[in-house]
Amino acid sequence: MFDTRLVPLTRTPLKRLAIYLDRWNVKADQITLIGFMIGMLAVPALALNWYSVALVAIALNRFFDGLDGALARIQGISDAGGYLDIVLDFIFYSAVCLGFLLADLDRNGGWAGLLMLSFMGSGATFLAFSAVSGKYSIDNPDYPQKSLYYMGGLAEGSETILFLILFCLFPQYFPILAGVFAVLCWVTTGSRLWSGYLTLKHLERQHNHNQDSNKSGK
Repeated sequence: MFDTRLVPLTRTPLKRLAIYLDRWNVKADQITLIGFMIGMLAVPALALNWYSVALVAIALNRFFDGLDGALARIQGISDAGGYLDIVLDFIFYSAVCLGFLLADLDRNGGWAGLLMLSFMGSGATFLAFSAVSGKYSIDNPDYPQKSLYYMGGLAEGSETILFLILFCLFPQYFPILAGVFAVLCWVTTGSRLWSGYLTLKHLERQHNHNQDSNKSGK
């Protein structure tokens, strides 16, 4: 929901650091993998109730996630790099839920499971539409620098980062926070599913109509 407003604010400082890394021949995919490995350290930290350590790991993961994109825009957007980035992002998000489940199974278990399911819904609608929409070369003016088509919603990257931080700052309220974020994710899933379905149906009809017109014109 806030990505289109917040992302431009971080672009300039990330670009400056990316230029420096590019001079040292650091690759965007390397930054992606390093950020992922750092982020996964949040799981054992959360299991041990080391919430400050987990918060640092999560913050660094999100920082590296922005940095690899800035570096990719300098070195050239890569479909393989975009694929690697988004897959590791969703694994990381679910891993954080697992960490809170391990931190307190009795209190957090059900809510962590619900949040994992919510991530599955928002992630599946996002990735499935991106995969199918490639057939129709749909423009994406809000995120022209992305290798995948980005569908908007209430729960995007900025909101996810916010709630991951809140989980660590107020772990005693994880069930409430997870429930609120799950609702946002399901609203996002529903809106993406509905708008994606209607968009693809329209594009299919348009595509079939153009094909019939071309056949009749021969």
